[in-house]
Amino acid sequence: MITSLRVVRSGLPSRQLIRSAEDAYRVLSPLARNLDREHFWRLDLDSRRRLIGLELVSVGSLDASIVHPREVFKGALLNNAHSIMVAHNHPSQDLRPSQADRRTTRQLLLVACLIQVDLVDHLIVGDDRYFSFKKAGLL
Repeated sequence: MITSLRVVRSGLPSRQLIRSAEDAYRVLSPLARNLDREHFWRLDLDSRRRLIGLELVSVGSLDASIVHPREVFKGALLNNAHSIMVAHNHPSQDLRPSQADRRTTRQLLLVACLIQVDLVDHLIVGDDRYFSFKKAGLL
């Protein structure tokens, strides 16, 4: 029988504000630089958009990542996140969203609405630039 759950937070900037895609990109850019496979991250935010968690959710292949909503939201719920931002890299540096990227975003948005955790944005991160689903009107 589980009597308690604990979430360990280490290595995070102390409650850094994430007001925009640019702020999220500054946090993620060092993690995404020069990777040879797709990585998918989730940033957990409190009600004031302060960073309370950052998780590498999955590591995929050269041009795909396996992302399941259950795995994306599990840590966010344990962190009591008010909202989340998600991001993944494209090793090719082509930041245009694929059909799979669009489908994943729609699935995550549906789950976010059902569990009342705001999905603030989905970023595709390159070595020196990013694509924001929100800015592009896709979220």
